[in-house]
Amino acid sequence: MRRAYGKRRKRGLLESPWLIPGLAAAGIVGWFGGGHAPEPSSLMSLATFTSSFSKCTVASRTCVIDGDTIKISGETIRMLDIDAPETRQARCASELERGNRATRRLAEILNSGTVTVVKRGSRDVDQYGRSLRVVMVNGRSAGDILVAEGLARKWSGQRRPWCS
Repeated sequence: MRRAYGKRRKRGLLESPWLIPGLAAAGIVGWFGGGHAPEPSSLMSLATFTSSFSKCTVASRTCVIDGDTIKISGETIRMLDIDAPETRQARCASELERGNRATRRLAEILNSGTVTVVKRGSRDVDQYGRSLRVVMVNGRSAGDILVAEGLARKWSGQRRPWCS
């Protein structure tokens, strides 16, 4: 008789049991201001990175997939505060063009300072297994910057068309 095993979801970087010791060992904990570490409960929902972001390729582990999705150390992160135009499944030429602009601009924003990934709300992952996070750069939401520049819109809870 065959035994059935449930499929285990791959643990993301921000869910690692080594996150707190790893941040402490790397000296990143001191970044949180005043040289003191935050409470462990808030640290589990926060991770800080400095890296070089570019458009994703097959081998990329830290990169920009599109205007609202990135990878950090191989973990796919969907920015939960915005909706950006599609690039892979664009429904019209103007959506593709705007999606490409949002993708390029997001890479510029991420490369402009320290990237902080914050877990907010009760939902941890979306239907595609992507971690749902707010992505901050130098303390400001990267999503808010894209919205202010007209390259994305605030997430309303559902996708709306970009083509008129």
